Amino acid sequence: MATSVVVSTSLSLNYGYRRSLSALSCLNPISKTNPNQTSHLCFSNLPRWSSKSAIYCRRVVARTSIRERESEKESESEEELGFVGEDSAAFRLGEQKLSSWIYFTAILGVVLYVLNVAWIDNSTGFGKPFVDAVSTLSDSHEVVMLILILIFAGVHSGLASFRNTGEKLIGERPFRVLFAGLSLPLAVSTIVYFINHRYDGLQLWQIQDAPGLHQLLWLSNFISFFFLYPSTFNLLEVAAVDKPKLHLWETGIIRITRHPQMVGQVIWCLAHTLWIGNSVAVAASFGLIAHHLFGVWNGDRRLAIKYGENFELVKSRTSVIPFAAILDGRQKLPKDFYKEFIRLPYLTITALTLGAYFAHPLMQAASYNLHW
Repeated sequence: MATSVVVSTSLSLNYGYRRSLSALSCLNPISKTNPNQTSHLCFSNLPRWSSKSAIYCRRVVARTSIRERESEKESESEEELGFVGEDSAAFRLGEQKLSSWIYFTAILGVVLYVLNVAWIDNSTGFGKPFVDAVSTLSDSHEVVMLILILIFAGVHSGLASFRNTGEKLIGERPFRVLFAGLSLPLAVSTIVYFINHRYDGLQLWQIQDAPGLHQLLWLSNFISFFFLYPSTFNLLEVAAVDKPKLHLWETGIIRITRHPQMVGQVIWCLAHTLWIGNSVAVAASFGLIAHHLFGVWNGDRRLAIKYGENFELVKSRTSVIPFAAILDGRQKLPKDFYKEFIRLPYLTITALTLGAYFAHPLMQAASYNLHW
């Protein structure tokens, strides 16, 4: 049978990204005494594309049958495709500047002070008049809850939709300040109203005494926060210390679902609705889930406009439904996939989630004191 030489070339870039090229050389006679002999030539003295060294390897593999050539092609096709997106939650301490974090702390303090004076404090802020004005539209807590969510969703998603235009007009940082300055107060009003009126609706079911339910819902709520906050990996961008960007993430939680915030919100809503079991919780969950389902379409649209073919490639190997791309083989998980979660941003989310759980009594007391 005729023999052939298969030559494959692989180039390893930063984040372990790999791009593979393969070519079939002309037929050459191979020694019959060792027909499967393999030789490897590796060179690591190539230019550096990032902080990690690029490694160039050439592998020459002799094959003696068509079946073996087909097996080689199948193994090559199973290799991980080169990433076109970003490595999510990557945090390198050596790249951090102390001045940036001091600036971030100062900005956070100013924002919280202004938020308190201009919105939260009933004697000086506009938060209570805003909630009172919305409450005059209906005597139903469910309807008011939905209106508050609709107002927040309209401002939040509306500004996100016009982000490209807004950044061109006033710049990335000023637009982020405008975005946060309008979205944050409305989010606070919606959350406070939900906390204060979550038990005012019609009771539909009462299953809080079911064995193991509290533990199950607590775990679900804990998991939901790992999905809810992938876009806040870089807190310096959130505070506009670093220039804000629309990221095309491709690792970590994005391997499981391309829209983790939607999935996290659905999990959170289901857990709280099952626990509370009344019409206000159902209304709040309906509004929040509807908003995030719209965000699935709007988010894909925005990424497609900005990243074009690169987004289409990421879209082809990810899924909206959790684990769907993994189960149908479009997403290939690396053996060390768990390492993509052992990173400081995820550890920070863990600490904040636990802190928020134990701070529930404080949050409830603060909300009641506002009388919204």
